[in-house]
Amino acid sequence: MRALSVIVPLALFATALPAYAGTISIEGRGEVRAAPDMATINSGVTTQGATAREALDANTTAMNELLATLKEAGIEARDIQTSGFSVNPNYIYSDARDSNGYTLPPKIDGYQVSNSVTVVVRELADLGSILDQSVTVGANTVNGVSFSVADPADLLNEARKAAFADAREKAELYAGVAGETLGDLESISERQDFGTPQPYPMYARADVAQSAAVPVEAGEMTFAVTVSVAWDLDSRAD
Repeated sequence: MRALSVIVPLALFATALPAYAGTISIEGRGEVRAAPDMATINSGVTTQGATAREALDANTTAMNELLATLKEAGIEARDIQTSGFSVNPNYIYSDARDSNGYTLPPKIDGYQVSNSVTVVVRELADLGSILDQSVTVGANTVNGVSFSVADPADLLNEARKAAFADAREKAELYAGVAGETLGDLESISERQDFGTPQPYPMYARADVAQSAAVPVEAGEMTFAVTVSVAWDLDSRAD
């Protein structure tokens, strides 16, 4: 009798719990689009000279003028950062050969100095004008323009909500088809995808130095979150 008094409550307790039927793991995706509110450009000056000193002096003069122009355009010092500097010889190659038939080594014919800065433009309305002014004062290389949102936190949170809702909707569908119901939430993981317009190179020429402001279209950016969510499955009661 003592053994029976223990077994019966345990049996009753077990029948009160839903039957465990495994887990289901589903991916969901949420996407939000928004216009960018800032841009990053990489521009600089490349100069040539008979000597490294001559090329460097010319480059320094042009870069100082470029930096002054950027600051006069409203770009703060914190948004201007040197991103590249190089001094390289220019070589002349020849098909001539020495008495043993070996190709002669190349000869140095002057030097090239390149200096570039990465600039953050926080007023997109000024971007075209800044590009134009940069070229006007001597920037002869613009390596790319990329757009971004200064604070994407709220946009990402909206994408997260949509991604989780998408995952749950699909999980409930599969569970229903399998004759099960969603149980406890087991895990959530995410990854973020940023669909940004790709930077494009722009090479300045002297004949466009006095042109109008460069036409620029910022378009929209995509902020997407993909979540992987897992739930326990409970068998439906008959």
